[in-house]
Amino acid sequence: MAVGFEDYGPDCDSMRITAFLDIPGQDNLTPLARLEKYAFSDNVFNRQIIARGLLDVFRDFSNNEEDFLTVMEIVVRLSEDAEPTVRTELMEQIPPIAIFLQESRPKFPTAFFEYLMPIVVRYLTDVNNQVRKAGQEALLILLEQDLVAQSDIENKVCPILLDLSAPDSDDEYKVEAVNIICKMASMLSRTTVEHMLLPRFCELCSDGKLFQVRKICAANFGDICNAVGQEATERLLIPKFFELCSDSVWGMRKACAECFMAVSYTTSPEVRRSKLSPLFISLISDTCRWVRQAAFQSLGPFISTFANPSSAGLYIREDGTLSIRPSTQDVNSNSCQPSNNITLIASSTNATSSSSEQPMEIKSESSTEQTSAEVNTPLSVENLNKDTWEASSDCCTSPGEDLSRLSQDDKVVAGVVEVSKDSNFPGTNSRLQSAEDVFNTFLYWRPPLPDISQDLELLQFKTEKHKDSCSVPCNNCVASSEIKKVLESLQEHIDDPDVQVQVQVLSAALRAAQFDSVGECETKKMEESSGKLQNKNISGETAVSDATCNQLEEDILSSPASQDDISDESTPSILKSTDSGEQHRGTSVFLKKEQENNPPFEDDKSKLQDIIPQPLLDQYLSMTDPARAQTVDTEIAKHCAYSLPGVALTLGRQNWHCLKDTYETLASDVQWKVRRTLAFSIHELAVILGDQLTAADLVPIFNGFLKDLDEVRIGVLKHLYDFLKLLHADKRREYLYQLQEFVVTDNSRNWRFRYELAEQLILILELYNPNDVYDYLRHIALTLCSDKVSEVRWISFKLVVAILQKFYANNASALGLNFINELVVRFRHCSKWVGRQAFAFICQAVVEEECMPVDQFVEHLLPSLLSLASDPVPNVRVLLAKALRQTLLEKAYFKSVGNPHLEAAEETILALQSDRDQDVSFFATIKLKQNNMDNTPIEKQN
Repeated sequence: MAVGFEDYGPDCDSMRITAFLDIPGQDNLTPLARLEKYAFSDNVFNRQIIARGLLDVFRDFSNNEEDFLTVMEIVVRLSEDAEPTVRTELMEQIPPIAIFLQESRPKFPTAFFEYLMPIVVRYLTDVNNQVRKAGQEALLILLEQDLVAQSDIENKVCPILLDLSAPDSDDEYKVEAVNIICKMASMLSRTTVEHMLLPRFCELCSDGKLFQVRKICAANFGDICNAVGQEATERLLIPKFFELCSDSVWGMRKACAECFMAVSYTTSPEVRRSKLSPLFISLISDTCRWVRQAAFQSLGPFISTFANPSSAGLYIREDGTLSIRPSTQDVNSNSCQPSNNITLIASSTNATSSSSEQPMEIKSESSTEQTSAEVNTPLSVENLNKDTWEASSDCCTSPGEDLSRLSQDDKVVAGVVEVSKDSNFPGTNSRLQSAEDVFNTFLYWRPPLPDISQDLELLQFKTEKHKDSCSVPCNNCVASSEIKKVLESLQEHIDDPDVQVQVQVLSAALRAAQFDSVGECETKKMEESSGKLQNKNISGETAVSDATCNQLEEDILSSPASQDDISDESTPSILKSTDSGEQHRGTSVFLKKEQENNPPFEDDKSKLQDIIPQPLLDQYLSMTDPARAQTVDTEIAKHCAYSLPGVALTLGRQNWHCLKDTYETLASDVQWKVRRTLAFSIHELAVILGDQLTAADLVPIFNGFLKDLDEVRIGVLKHLYDFLKLLHADKRREYLYQLQEFVVTDNSRNWRFRYELAEQLILILELYNPNDVYDYLRHIALTLCSDKVSEVRWISFKLVVAILQKFYANNASALGLNFINELVVRFRHCSKWVGRQAFAFICQAVVEEECMPVDQFVEHLLPSLLSLASDPVPNVRVLLAKALRQTLLEKAYFKSVGNPHLEAAEETILALQSDRDQDVSFFATIKLKQNNMDNTPIEKQN
């Protein structure tokens, strides 16, 4: 009787499909001939099974060259089958066949390129949808495994995809082609993508016929940017990204918001700040709620792309953990940067003063690390035209103009003012020194002492200029009145979410205009006080600091007449910050006192920084506003909490004051999911902030989480050791008593909570001295040893062993002896057999870990252990046999001749070998080959 495929059902995938080829039948055909017969049978099912079993066929016939070529010919003919299901089955087998041939055949490239690769390319244009999808998936797998030659990619694959994505191509083919182009971009070389696929991708981003094509481009934009690199991204892709972000279809804008972080990651800091930041503000203020929702979710990740390891004092290692010291790569790269240029940042002085109130805890171990922190500060000098300085007065001229400027390619963002070294202001050239003089270690780590004597001439010069220009009208009042009129006209439609967004922007502009007028008054008061300083002898030998440079900037900014001296060279317009008060902040003691006398603006000034554009930070801080949950996303607070460590790392601990109120608001949020998110990341935030800020701001919130719901407490508990080790010893000791509260849970069946507690306690032991461990942690360990759940008891026994090791490692033998006596009473003489079995396991673990001297063990534990040989419960004797045979008798101490304790142990083993229970005699006789203890829960040995 002939054997055919009819004998195999649809469940034959798990067996060798081609086994029938080896069975001689009535046809008297060779296996190869029988293969050819069924490969071209009229029965479709037979052909499907042949296609499905091609991998087994190649395994059988790959040893013989002629048979191998014959099979290849059969595969080529089978690929032309008229039935789509056969072609689909065949294409699904191409990747595993290629991998097998690469591993087993030396002539793999020739066989693959001549026979299999043409099939894959041809199936990309197959008329059947399922066949095309199978071909696309196979191509991606082959590219991922690096099985396709570069020549085939450039000469076969890319031309086909370019033809399918042509403007006159079929819509269905075009959508599939652009999808393949986006997915394979990350697997190809940068040169191939940039020269062959990037031009077509840019054309597809502007496809006006199919929005599906543009949506695929928008969704994969970040991958394309990463594939081509920074130069091509900024030159070709960023303009296309701007078009997609302003697309009429909201789905495109939403896709752009979702991939914004990936795009930002591949751009330079200048482009990120001047172009992408205004673009993101436009997305976050979009008229569509779904776009705003996606933008707010990406806001934190986008802000994290501004992170600078040197300025933050931290960097992320390859394993994902935070480290305080800068990496060697950063030090080497930063040491090569030019230092002859200077950037004056208006808000840098506030960061300096805040850092003095909240000292940074970065402790560099070498001067090289300190240098890297200085040199990495952005340093650049560019010419500035008159429009830049006039931005302070024009920023609130009209709401429409303010909104339109958010989408421009601005070069100077959020109060960054760049001054030319060639400016003709008195005292400028003498005070603009090299970067080494400005950003030295002394000035970097503490507030500088400004050289007032060099400021007096400049202040006097500015006063004279100001008298000449005192008749110049101020436009702030006019701008404020116009904004108020617009706001009043919008009150009728305040229920509209879009109108609410406009009102927020206009309110910020109004606040900025009012802040401008206050800044001018402060400048006048400072001018009046400057005359009194001339009679005082103030000597200063320190170099010019960034605070003094900012004072110079304010002097220039507050003097309208001095604007005539600024060159008219063309520069891009400046992006207006929502709070222009940061242009009026100085570091002079007198100006600081004047600013402290203006309470309405104190809250605004506390949120100012110079790391990221201020509008981005303002929008991030607004995510805790209850109105956002109604107009954007009900879980917007959770997204804010999730990305807060990344934002804190970006801003650095010196700018923690910007996030402190937001963190406290999130920590008291009514949604437990928000608090849970913070609880899981509070240990990472503690690393970022350092021990002083952690003790002042995080410890109170940490204490609140300890008393929260179990869903929140588990986040704190999982990283309890990581958080406690960052605290000072005296502060850490306060938590000894609170650790007992973790034993009690809202639901007693939540045993995993107690299991996690035991695991953390094993780590926490190293943080406390033996006396504290004995007084506090010992009680918790013994309580967990009596838990109802075996998994908790199992890990608790290991905790007991770790405690015993802690005592003897720190020469606390008295505490160790007391603990041993307590273990003997609690477990060896326990009325339940589970306790006596646990005692055998603890003794085995003590010997295995060598956590106490052998003489102490044989004196205090060994007699009680050997007495278990007469226990009535077989499970206890089984574990005793394992402890003696697998661990105790393997130690060198018990192998020495004449050891008095060896005889007692051998007698016990002999008694167990003749035990009436088979399991006991088995484990007492057999010598298992294992290095570690049996990790099976002891209760499962029933």
